[in-house]
Amino acid sequence: MLPLTEGMMDIHRTGPGNRLAQRAMSADGSASARALGATGSDHTENMQFLTDELEALRRDQAKLQQALFEAAQVQRRLCAPREFSWGQFEVAGEIFPVRHLSGDFFKVMELGSALGVVLGDIAGKGLTAGIWQPHLMGLIQRAARRHADPADAVAEVNKELCHDDGQPPITALFFARIDSRTNELVYCNAGLPAPFLLQANKTLEHLARGGPILGAMKDASYQTGTAALNRGDMLILYSDGVTECRNREDVEFEVDRLTAAGRGVHGLSASKALFSLLGTVLDFADSCSPLDDLTLLVVRCRDAIRSEQLPSRNIEFPDPQRRAASLSQPKPSVRGGSSPE
Repeated sequence: MLPLTEGMMDIHRTGPGNRLAQRAMSADGSASARALGATGSDHTENMQFLTDELEALRRDQAKLQQALFEAAQVQRRLCAPREFSWGQFEVAGEIFPVRHLSGDFFKVMELGSALGVVLGDIAGKGLTAGIWQPHLMGLIQRAARRHADPADAVAEVNKELCHDDGQPPITALFFARIDSRTNELVYCNAGLPAPFLLQANKTLEHLARGGPILGAMKDASYQTGTAALNRGDMLILYSDGVTECRNREDVEFEVDRLTAAGRGVHGLSASKALFSLLGTVLDFADSCSPLDDLTLLVVRCRDAIRSEQLPSRNIEFPDPQRRAASLSQPKPSVRGGSSPE
């Protein structure tokens, strides 16, 4: 992502806006003389110059848009796989950025006999948050492989952030390890809205144990929470952009609507549950665009264990600005042979 950022800085430094300003400053001293002696050819020359500079500005803007688009595609690859099956567990997730680049991210990792699940929300939007994202994901993956206790892993990431020069990115994070042998879920929640575990009997358990948001206190302490993700249970993780999504009446979606929608998708696959939840949120918002990045991640333990482990699959979801009716049926997924890092 760094070359893309440098390219955008070059566009800013050498863009026609700067050239216009430089020309205006150099011409300021002789403005009166030109006004007195202006001719028709002078006006024609100036108009041609402005036309050329406007066209150059349009070309530079197109390059910037392309650079942002490419950076957004890199982000999507970093968060892959977007749909993943592992033993009796299945995962599906999606991010709707409010701008080109998202401050939200998620990651699914194989950690020996455990499945690692991460969802994070970097404060801010757009380019700044997007540039921090690869660095944070690298820290989290390294810490997750070094520490079996999620609280220790999260504490290490926080110390790394706070030791960096400058202002660290304030980040809410949820990290969980799910043991494939015991179905035990151990987690640490660092300031993210508490994910909820919807059990097979439709009872809810909120996973809030952990500690403060990352980047706020260098010596912050964190605790590990435990739960069980048994057959038929579903874990739903989300960023605050989901519950803070507003409709035309300026009413927030809120946690109660999300939990009610979660109960409504009980028994569905992770992918179908995700589509249904997204449709519910976007239908509530109607034509109002989200004000913050919107991220949902669904982890489900199947009712019965399949005999073969399915390969991971990357899937694409529709644009968040489209009506929720387009989410009623999943698009065909494309099978791929890669597995998460």
